Order: sequence, then structure tokens, then C-alpha cells
Amino acid sequence: MEAETCGTAAVYVSEVLRALGNALQAPPTVWFKESSQKNLRSRDFLVPRGALRKSFPDGEVPAELILTLLSLDAPDLPPLRQCLQCDAGLVVQLDRPALFYRVLRDFAPYLKPLPSADHGQDIVILNCAPLHSAKSLDALRLSHLRAALLADHLAEVLTLNGKHVYPVPAVPSKEVEEFLSQLGISWPSSGDTSLVEETVSSFKDFLRDCVQNAGDGNHTQSPDEIRVQLKTSAEKHNLTLEGYAPNLDFFLVSEDDLRHVARLQRSVQDLVQTSPCTVLHIISCEEEFHQQKLDLLWRLMVPSSRDVTQKHLICGPVKVLNSTAPPSSSQYFQLRKSQMLEASVMKYGESVKGDSWDEIITSLTSAAVKFELMATPHRSQVNLNLEDGNITTKGTKSGAFVMYNCARLATMFDSYNDAASEGIYPEFPPAGDLSYSSLREEGEWLLLFNYIMMFPEVLSQAAQMSAPSPGIRVTANTEAVGEPQACDRYM
Repeated sequence: MEAETCGTAAVYVSEVLRALGNALQAPPTVWFKESSQKNLRSRDFLVPRGALRKSFPDGEVPAELILTLLSLDAPDLPPLRQCLQCDAGLVVQLDRPALFYRVLRDFAPYLKPLPSADHGQDIVILNCAPLHSAKSLDALRLSHLRAALLADHLAEVLTLNGKHVYPVPAVPSKEVEEFLSQLGISWPSSGDTSLVEETVSSFKDFLRDCVQNAGDGNHTQSPDEIRVQLKTSAEKHNLTLEGYAPNLDFFLVSEDDLRHVARLQRSVQDLVQTSPCTVLHIISCEEEFHQQKLDLLWRLMVPSSRDVTQKHLICGPVKVLNSTAPPSSSQYFQLRKSQMLEASVMKYGESVKGDSWDEIITSLTSAAVKFELMATPHRSQVNLNLEDGNITTKGTKSGAFVMYNCARLATMFDSYNDAASEGIYPEFPPAGDLSYSSLREEGEWLLLFNYIMMFPEVLSQAAQMSAPSPGIRVTANTEAVGEPQACDRYM
């Protein structure tokens, strides 16, 4: 019965809202998707009575319009069970068994972002700025680790949304590379240093010529630094400074600065320019001013780079509570790992030992670290409490909680499959043969309607960049979703 009343296309909530708005001859924003357990007992979508009064006399919807809503029939729309007007406004309830069938029969589309008509810039060079100076593990501060986690996360969600992402720079230290790999961060680990050094040499010659021509050579602070008048040079070349710090003026350029710019320049040159290119700088807040200087220096030294869109995503600070000497990233990870081991021993006893358990504890620690550093909006400060009592395997906001439950579900599925292969349980029937009308529990509908069906929307939102003001800064909803493939990798 469910198959006869159900279409085949994936159902996206944003498309349902748009279709309902069109049928009501109103914008989709007048409709609200319900999410609370209480309201979902009686409705799935609502137009509040106040919004109805703006479109209809006395807020009353004509009966024929309600019939039109009930008869909506489109490939990407779910069947409606009822549509009626009440004290709250105009409410719609979906045919839930039919929607269960439609989604669970083929849930692959719900593991991907929304289909996009975005024709923007498809090539993104993702520059994790702190990694340029991460020459040793001790030099990798907590704010640097936060930026690296966000950069890796953005690389994944941008790729899922159809962008071609090129991470920069190659990690300069083997121990930093191994540490990031332990956290599941996929970042390039090698590059052509000879070409970069050639570019650095040409940059040096260019800047020295500029300084001599400007008669500013006496201000050079050391043989390894070149003093550049950024603001004056930018105004001379008619470069916009909107969004840059107003006190951006003189810049003592070091070899490391030139190397940073050279890596970006080589990355742009190495790409086949089939479409416009964006360079997205992921920066810890204490290095924002310096990155603005590098951004402008690149545009001054390489005129073709002015055609490259540069945007800056700023990561807020990481503050360790009740600590005068913040730990390094490695010390923080090892502390969390020892706390996770202790919590696991308390829960599972002395069986927690050996290589397999060490791998599990490492995975749980990685998840806990990611949740701690990424659950806060990227522009806000993260407060870390490193005391023993703060690590836990309980609570839905804990990375360890998520990974433990992924492992438990994986174990349940493996146990069922083993028992089914031995004939203890029957083989699981095809999804199309199941009776979805038996799914009547509130929790079952909450899981489908609020989580499974909303996941494509969340993945799409996580990759959307917004500019809060004109200029170079952008923000992203990096806290909206954790690492998309974390559970797959763990299981």
C-alpha cells in the first residue's frame, strides 16, 4: 500500500517548504517545519495565524486553497495526510508511513548535500595559515590545532558540495604530519620545495628593486628582512583596502613570509584554470593582522593574483581555564588520552589493555578533541577545562559518546549478520518489502524528520560562506555538523 501512494524522488525539506509556499501563494518563509516532540504529535508544518492575516482577510484560508494543498502532486513532494486550520494557524501533517517508505527504501541521497545550482567558483585553495610555521610539534599551539581541524572539516564539506579543493601548505614537519594523521586530518605532506625557493628568490629581487626605487633602502632592519610600504604601494596600484585593518602600513617581510606567499602562488600556477579560483585562508585570530599583510603583499608582487578572490575565515582563541601555562597541542592530546583511558577502565575494567584497546582509546580521544574544538562557532572563543572530571563517555555532546554508540551499533549489525548467516535469524528483507505503517513511535518520527531528512540541508549549510560585512572576512557554519565520514572510518 505504501509503495502505491509514494513517489520515488528524494524529499528535501527546503523544496517542500517552497512548494507549500507556492500553493499558498506566499513565500516559503511563512511556513515553519516543526521540530519539537510536542508539536510533531499533531503537525509537521505550520503557517502561524499572524502570518495568515497578512495574506487572507481575518486570517482565514479559503477552503478551495486547502483542497489545493491536499491535492499537491509532484515527484519531490511527500503525500499529505491532512491540512486544516486551527487556533495555531494552518497546519499540515504528512502521510508518515509513505514517507518512511520513501526515505528508508533508498537513503543514499540523504547522505549528501542538497543538489545545488551554484555556478560560483568551483576551485578552492584552502590555505591553513598556521601550518606554514609548524616546523615542529612543540610549535603547534592549541589555536593552530583548532584552525587545522576546521580547515580539514571545510575541505571535506566543500568537496561533498562539488568544489575542487586544494589544501596548502604541505606539512613541513614529519612529527606534525603524524600527529595530524592521528586526529584523522588529511593534509598533503610533501611539495616541490625547489620551485618554491626559486619563487622566493624572484620575490626578493622584486622587493629590493622596489625599495631602492622608492628610496627606502636605509630602513631595512636586517639582511633577512625587507621593509615594504604596503598602504602607499596599494594606493599607488589602486588596490582596494576595504575590509583590511586601517593601520595596515609598513611590513618587515621575512623569508618565511615570502615562502608562504610563494606556496600560494605556485598552487595557483599549478591549477588548470577552467573556472575562477578562490583562496580561503583559515587563520587563528592572533595571526589575522599578519595574514592581511601577506594577502596584500601577494597582490602587490604578482599582478595576476589580483584576479584571485581571497577570503579570510578567522578562528577565535582557545583559552585553557585555570592554567597559567597552556599546553601544546600534543600535550593536550596526551592529557585527554590518559583521561579517556582512565574513564574506560572505570567503565570496562582491567580488560582495557593491548593494541586494540589503544587504537580504540586513540579514536575516542580524537573524537573528544574534535568535539571540544569544533562545537563552538569558529569566530568565538573555545574554553577548555582540562581537569579529570571534564572528560566523559556520557552525554550527547561528547565526541566519545558518539563514537561509543557508533561502535555499539556496528557491533549489533555485525552480530545480526553473523547470526543471519548461521540461520539463527532470517535474512533482512528488501527495504521495499517492509511494512512502514508499524513505525508509530514518536522517537522513530523524530529521527527521520529531524535528523535523516535534515542531514542534506545541514551538509549544504556547513559549506556556505557568508560575508558579515564588505571586505575579506567570511564566516561558515562549521559547528553545524561534525566530520561527515567519522563514523564510517571508525566502523
